[in-house]
Amino acid sequence: MRVAYTVEQCWHRVPGGTAVAALEVARELVALGTSEGVELVGVAGRHRHAPTANMVPPMAMRGLPLSGPYLYEAWTRLRWPKVESVVDDVDVVHSTTVIAAATKRPHVVTLHDVAFLSHPEFFTARGNRIFRRGLDNIRDEAALVLCSSKATIEDCATYGIDRGRLRHVPLGVRSTPATAGDIAAARTAHALPESYALFVGTLEPRKNLRRLIEACTEARLDVPLVVVGAQGWGESLMPTAGVDVRFLGHVPAEHLAGIYAGAEVLCYPSILEGFGLPILEAMSQGTPVVTSAGTSTEEVAGGAAELCDPMNVSSIADAIVRARSRYDELSQAGRVRAASMTWTKTAQMTLHEYRNVAGR
Repeated sequence: MRVAYTVEQCWHRVPGGTAVAALEVARELVALGTSEGVELVGVAGRHRHAPTANMVPPMAMRGLPLSGPYLYEAWTRLRWPKVESVVDDVDVVHSTTVIAAATKRPHVVTLHDVAFLSHPEFFTARGNRIFRRGLDNIRDEAALVLCSSKATIEDCATYGIDRGRLRHVPLGVRSTPATAGDIAAARTAHALPESYALFVGTLEPRKNLRRLIEACTEARLDVPLVVVGAQGWGESLMPTAGVDVRFLGHVPAEHLAGIYAGAEVLCYPSILEGFGLPILEAMSQGTPVVTSAGTSTEEVAGGAAELCDPMNVSSIADAIVRARSRYDELSQAGRVRAASMTWTKTAQMTLHEYRNVAGR
């Protein structure tokens, strides 16, 4: 079975969680290739430069004649260029973002969230337009839609994608504990203090950093809040009196495990997520987690985190205090939860759906 697999997001200025998820699943599918009879062929635009080192696709690539915004506009408006124009004998096309590729072949799409429908204010005007066109194409054309959370399945069904085409395929994590050396190296490289609270994610409005900083002040946090993540859009934050906030920006992937492991608590009170990979990444290092109730992040946490109302500063503050007081308990529960969520499992579920679609 030959699968054309889109990875254009690996060349974005801020690749984000969709690129991480696409590459992790691709690595597992490539590893399964010979034994499971699947060949993965990557598809993206033609770029002058390779993506950053940790975003390089693990499979042979084919280049379409357009790239970046031009490719996305052509895919969503014209349904061109077709994937099969650069990949021969395609059995299944897998689009790994809401901007679905143009194809006449059996089509599987991964959809992490449709937050732009309920919260358009969290996205740029252009982003809203192109995401909505992409979702219309998915509704009209996709054979199957793989949703990383049950919350996203419900959102898709409400939007009008029939439930018979929706599948729950949760994401995973690599549970390799950071060593003392990893923690020390990360601490030295980024001038980290001995103790700190942590946030990881692209800096954008829906990540709720303003309320998090206010909550740290209310909780009288006695350690710095370390913020790891590239600048996205629409979020210009200044340090607040009463809490020491340290912005690291984007950090190399090889330092992340050490940064997670060195933290007292991950604070992730996002307003809306399709999944929330930092939750599992922190849990895999034994770091207690605070995250939002009533969203997909509660689903991902699986009862192993302190939950809060992301719109209520006092609720976030109280959850941070509770998580720090329950360090040992939440550390153990988080490790167990993370161990149950693997990229191998995600890839196997994805391959199962490829076979269902190809068999039709």
